[in-house]
Amino acid sequence: MTRHAPSIALITGGSRGLGRNAALKLAEQGTDVIITYRTNRTEAEAVVAQVEAMGRRAVALALDMADSRRFDAFAQQVGEVLESRWQRQQFDFLVNNAGTGGHVSFAETTEAQFDELVDVHFKGVFFLTQKLLPLIADGGRILNVSSGLTRFTLPGYTAYAAMKGAIEVLARYLAKELGPRGITVNTLAPGAIATDFGGGAVRDNAQLNAFVASQTALGRVGEADDIGGVVASLLTSANGWINGQRIEASGGMFL
Repeated sequence: MTRHAPSIALITGGSRGLGRNAALKLAEQGTDVIITYRTNRTEAEAVVAQVEAMGRRAVALALDMADSRRFDAFAQQVGEVLESRWQRQQFDFLVNNAGTGGHVSFAETTEAQFDELVDVHFKGVFFLTQKLLPLIADGGRILNVSSGLTRFTLPGYTAYAAMKGAIEVLARYLAKELGPRGITVNTLAPGAIATDFGGGAVRDNAQLNAFVASQTALGRVGEADDIGGVVASLLTSANGWINGQRIEASGGMFL
């Protein structure tokens, strides 16, 4: 009986929050992972240890999504890791998850804040995906993480939501251009999640937590576990016909 090589997923921002949960959920279903982290190597190595405890292989690599000048070197590093750890030249799934929060009114948004959001959430995703394309296997998957804020509006997220809106348009265009290679490209839009993202406001601010719960059909805020499972599901072969779509996982916020 022939044993098929396990799939490999590269998850940016996989050391914490939704990225960490996605890495663990994918490992549970038999996928090996490469995760990236920006500064906290200890957190990243802890995720690697958890994945390896499940019997899967994992590697953590440093990556600053705001510094596109280093993407060529990063892509080369990924290629070297694939060869040394998996004896392969390509991976199967790219999850563009890494990001930073940004809560500031439109009137008070500075050019520096705007540029940082562009670099991390749009320019970074655009050019990192471009550099990694040769390393993504035909028939693979790309999943961009967006936000429920592209559908509903809350004051203070104008610039952040605009970047995520750009990511959703990008996903549709990539789906069209990469279709000949059998690569699907979709966008996952989480609602408000109780993690440390954005300073942990949804998790730690009782008033905000209660407001979000009151505006959600399922009556609570989201947890990382609610999203990691969706990521893992969207990357299975069973969902291979979903392409160029925005899938919201918000528990029914602002319906």
